[in-house]
Amino acid sequence: MIIDTTYLLPLARIGIRTDLLRAIVEKRTNIDLELTDLKISLISVFELQAKATKLGISPENISEAINVVLNVFDTIPFYRPDIINTAYSLYRNYLNDYIDCIILATAIVLKEPLITEDKRILSKKKRVKEHYDIEIYSYDDLIKQ
Repeated sequence: MIIDTTYLLPLARIGIRTDLLRAIVEKRTNIDLELTDLKISLISVFELQAKATKLGISPENISEAINVVLNVFDTIPFYRPDIINTAYSLYRNYLNDYIDCIILATAIVLKEPLITEDKRILSKKKRVKEHYDIEIYSYDDLIKQ
């Protein structure tokens, strides 16, 4: 499963309602999911750093979060030609945020489900399922209520 950058924010001490990593560790998901099942696009490391910096998180906490990400998760390069081609197509036909296109393209190329809180991506999940045959979930879709 590919996870969007949002779910990495708690690693940089940024509190969010949708703490997927904690829910997985606490076994509160509807599907059998382990941290080792998660993959990220390398672009999420940059996005994590940028968001944390914007929120005033210390460089030490940012570096620590990035080290955890790189050591725990399978990180997929965003510069793979197949991901670039798919992201280009997504940008032209689905989304106007290129970073989101890269993250979604990573899921499409790897044929992995994507979990995201991005409303623009979630609004396209039916079209993406029909065209690329991948599932897109939100936190609420996967968490036991």
